[in-house]
Amino acid sequence: MNTISKNNGKSLNWTTVVMVTLGFWLSASLILDFVMIPGLSLSGMMDQGGFASAGYLIFGCFNRIELICAALVLTGFLVFRRNHILIHLQERWSVILAGLLLVITLIYTYVLTPQMSGIGLQLNQFASTNTMPPAMISLHWSYWVLETIKFIVGVTLLRWCYRDSCNLV
Repeated sequence: MNTISKNNGKSLNWTTVVMVTLGFWLSASLILDFVMIPGLSLSGMMDQGGFASAGYLIFGCFNRIELICAALVLTGFLVFRRNHILIHLQERWSVILAGLLLVITLIYTYVLTPQMSGIGLQLNQFASTNTMPPAMISLHWSYWVLETIKFIVGVTLLRWCYRDSCNLV
């Protein structure tokens, strides 16, 4: 009862999928972190009453896109591991690191974004001080630590894919 299936079509190039996904994801994160949010802050939008709900909407949508990117990256590295495309040590670590990217994205989506928005909605617009509450400061620190880890891991995985694609040619 052995069955052999032939793939008549051209198979998907997972190295390209992973590299494009990581490139898109990391560049979009850089634009969001270092262009959009500072721009909104400098324009005074963060002092407006509806910024917490707008921030929740912006980051909520972006977090869902990040979930798709993280799932594609993890799937790609699982395919690499199954087909033994990478070096043995990189095969093991790449799946762990890709899984870490998914965990970071899940933390963004279901922990940090809802909590930051909830604290932002509770801020008093008529208060005389313009300082952030300590809980918001700790959430921002958590975000930036996770963002740094995401960039280091993402660039590492992108470098491994690029090196592997150069070896295949």
